[in-house]
Amino acid sequence: MNLVAQPLSQEAFAAFGEVIEVGGAHVLINAGKCRRYTDLMQADIVDGAVGLSLFEAEIRPMPHHCDLLERHPLGNQCFMPMGNSSYLVIVAPDQGGVPGTPVAFLAQGHQGVNIARNTWHGVLCPISGTGLFTVLDRIGTGANLEEHVLAQPVTIRV
Repeated sequence: MNLVAQPLSQEAFAAFGEVIEVGGAHVLINAGKCRRYTDLMQADIVDGAVGLSLFEAEIRPMPHHCDLLERHPLGNQCFMPMGNSSYLVIVAPDQGGVPGTPVAFLAQGHQGVNIARNTWHGVLCPISGTGLFTVLDRIGTGANLEEHVLAQPVTIRV
């Protein structure tokens, strides 16, 4: 299967989670020198705590060949790029416990994603920049990772 990654937007990504970026309602703080955009992601975790981690991923060559999707039944995952990294976000709806047809998005360095709990998604896939990401996700015991190897890899282009 071949996919062309579409630009990331809240409307296009809504079925899979939230897009996190500046714009819209904000509050001025720091004597009017800073805009605060508040409450941009919703944590959805089961039996654990939200933790902040740093992920440092290798830059992936294009086209990208995706052969594995994963999901986290006990918590969402929020990815925020550092160092202006562009990256692919590969997601798929659930179809009876396995991934359905994948969709690919091209996220820019100013956009983060909050992938909803139990949503099938590809691994972290930076295609430019530093590959460094701040990640907010569930920290705790229990089986919070399911992996599914695709019978036929998906090739993604931008």
